[in-house]
Amino acid sequence: MLAINGYTVVTAPDGQEALNVFEQQRGRVDLVVTDVVMPHMHGGELAQRLLEIQPDLKLLYISGYTEDAIVRHGVSVAGTAFLQKPFTLDGLVKKVREVLGAPSARAA
Repeated sequence: MLAINGYTVVTAPDGQEALNVFEQQRGRVDLVVTDVVMPHMHGGELAQRLLEIQPDLKLLYISGYTEDAIVRHGVSVAGTAFLQKPFTLDGLVKKVREVLGAPSARAA
C-alpha cells in the first residue's frame, strides 16, 4: 500500500527479522511501521531495540486490539503514533505523512 504511493518499503515477517533488516539498512530507514502484537517479539520491544540503534527513528504502531491489550504489550497509547485496524489506504498514507513530519518517537 505504501509502495504504490511512492515510499520505499522493506518488509520483515517478525520482530527478530525486522531487527536484522534494520541493521542491513542502517541509516536508510526513516519510519518503522509495526504491529503491536506479533509472534516472538511484540511491537513495544521491537521499538525499544530499534531506538537503541537509531534514537531519532520515527515509529507508527498498528493494531486491531483494544487499547488495554496494546498497553499490556508495552506500548503507551498517549503520545504514540497509532493507527487502528482496519484502516484504509488513504488513512495509512495520511498517518505515514503525519508521522514523517512529526518529531522523532521515543520508546514507549
